Amino acid sequence: MACSFQENVAIVTGGARGIGEATARLLVEREARVVIADVLEPEGTALAAELGDRAIFRKMDVGVQSDWEETVRVARDFGVLSVLVNNAAILIQANILEMSEEQFVSSFRVNQLGVFLGMRAVFPALKEAGGGAIVNVSSIDGLQSMNSLTAYSATKWAVRGMTKAAAIEMGKYGIRVNSVHPGGIYTPMHASELISVEEASSFYMDSALSRVGMPEEIARMIAFVASEEASFSTGAEFIADGGTSAGKFNRIAPQL
Repeated sequence: MACSFQENVAIVTGGARGIGEATARLLVEREARVVIADVLEPEGTALAAELGDRAIFRKMDVGVQSDWEETVRVARDFGVLSVLVNNAAILIQANILEMSEEQFVSSFRVNQLGVFLGMRAVFPALKEAGGGAIVNVSSIDGLQSMNSLTAYSATKWAVRGMTKAAAIEMGKYGIRVNSVHPGGIYTPMHASELISVEEASSFYMDSALSRVGMPEEIARMIAFVASEEASFSTGAEFIADGGTSAGKFNRIAPQL
């Protein structure tokens, strides 16, 4: 049986759509109270209304310290804060010569600074609660990379490193900090509003599972890592990438 969060509160950043939305839905289903934090106000408000009295929306910019302070205050008023899912991110694709300094800094501000500010902001509440879990959503591009992802990959590698450092610092307070590394997932970041699942899957024909992932699949991984089912895991990477990081399928070599 799936682990229940027993009415404890989780903050999910980037929670209005994509992986964040799927995670918010699943956590509510598993009896958590969820603060959906996002800059996308109409989408976040609508999702919170749909999920009912165990979800509230808080408009926030993860790169702003004062927004974090207010979001944590709202979460603590909602119940016992015990989970943070640092999911908010942006993807700017450009080669190293074409990417502007402003674009690079924007990537850093959301993807890296936002995670740092979030971990720091929730620490007092999680310590007071006697422990908890922080799940930092990195990427398969935080374990490897590809052309056009200089800024994105840099921030996602940084999330991986910050996760390990925070796990060491916070472990004595019963706070676990882990990173989740999705591969290609069918979300707006992957142009899900423009192309079909089949078209998106065509980009992954040489990976082990030969398809794009779905947000719900990453949500289940995040919920597991945040739950007591992963009680002895901290400072670790949890990969859900359809086998992309395992290597490419060689269609010329002998096959099963």
